[in-house]
Amino acid sequence: MLFLNGASEMKPSRVPYLPCLFNGVIQMKRGILILAASMILATSMLVHAQVGNGLPIPDAPGASSSPSDGTVIETPTILIDTPVAQQQAPQGPWTMPQPKILQKNRIMIGGWLHQGITVNGDSPASGFNGPVATNDLDGEYQMNQFWIWMHRQADTSDGGFDIGGHVDMMYGTDWRFGINNGLETKINGFHGQTYGTVIPQAYVELAYNKLSVKLGHFAAQPFDFEAIPAPMNPFYSHSYGYGYGIPQLVTGVTGDYRLTDRLTLTAGVHQGWFQFKDNNDSLDILAGFKWTSEDQGTSLSYGISSGKQGSPLPDENRFISSLVIQHQLTENLKYVFVNNLGIEDYAPGFVMDKAEWYGVNQYLMYAINSKWAANLRFEWFRDDDGVRVAGPGNIPGVRAFDGRGYAGHFYEVTTGLNWRPAPNWVVRPEARWDWYDGLAGPVGLPFNDGLKASQFTAAVDVIFTF
Repeated sequence: MLFLNGASEMKPSRVPYLPCLFNGVIQMKRGILILAASMILATSMLVHAQVGNGLPIPDAPGASSSPSDGTVIETPTILIDTPVAQQQAPQGPWTMPQPKILQKNRIMIGGWLHQGITVNGDSPASGFNGPVATNDLDGEYQMNQFWIWMHRQADTSDGGFDIGGHVDMMYGTDWRFGINNGLETKINGFHGQTYGTVIPQAYVELAYNKLSVKLGHFAAQPFDFEAIPAPMNPFYSHSYGYGYGIPQLVTGVTGDYRLTDRLTLTAGVHQGWFQFKDNNDSLDILAGFKWTSEDQGTSLSYGISSGKQGSPLPDENRFISSLVIQHQLTENLKYVFVNNLGIEDYAPGFVMDKAEWYGVNQYLMYAINSKWAANLRFEWFRDDDGVRVAGPGNIPGVRAFDGRGYAGHFYEVTTGLNWRPAPNWVVRPEARWDWYDGLAGPVGLPFNDGLKASQFTAAVDVIFTF
């Protein structure tokens, strides 16, 4: 997720499950108070804006405002075309009561609670599952995301101009993988805590006819297939390509232009990867497109980002490209292909002139019925110079895996089920096998506290949307 240098000073011992479960309840209460205060402030700002008309569709990092088939979504909790939401229960999900003042101003609120546990076959003494994200704690309960979103859709369906906006607030263990310079660095501090607060998105949207422009802090698009919001992913764990290979959150300006009903162009500038406060005087460019076939069975998206990062390395330029192809093989079976490629140039005289990383992810997702789906992911990720796969524990004061410097090939196979017992609930058991072929880093090999080049994990998480 993050790439930062420096040795971690945190060497926590493994914590038993039951005390962590009790602690998780305490953390959830604390998170509710923090998010409630934040959302009250955001509500006040959006209400006073007095913009837009009609009902909005929720947005989230990595998501579009509408499904790829162009259908209208009535539920404000999960997008219909997301992997977890492909199997729908007969009745719609329960949603939060919407205060009249918000309805009057076309604002909707919702969210989810995401929690789970992972068991590592090696039982590492540190309690960390190596570079696996974001279910990185072995045998320890994690409340990964207590998430609240607030959204106002910029509606130009009848043409003309409109203004919208979106705000996300998240509290949980995932904060360690979403630290933005100048934002979460100031909100949380670094005291070895497992739980913290993240603001994944906070932006204003200006729309005119076929053009929509976002200004603020938002998810970088179009990159990869996975996303930060838990309900949008087929698995509890994330791929290496998504976790370490692409920009996830950026701050800047980006515009989407709907050239045709099937082709949308994207272009903009941002301050750098995970940079809420610019750490240099240089802006990154972002560009891409998304195309959908006439029968909606195939989609293709491609995005690039390029610019000087400046810190922590003497970076001259970092370039990333991301290609995602989705194809509906049969009525129930979907195939996804992802290719990410990154190149980073360094200042003259630095230990390296250039670093590269690249990989391929492939997914097969089969909807068994309205309640069950089976998913498979196979990934190969090459960190050619050992600069990308580095745990958040390299940031002093962050309780997380602190390995780094792995110049080699990472492989993983993940298989799992999505079970929807009720419209608001999703249960996702998974089994994952990771192995590594390459050089050891400064603290050894990637798994079992530097002792092994492979590991097996079994995990289950539960998502409740509201």
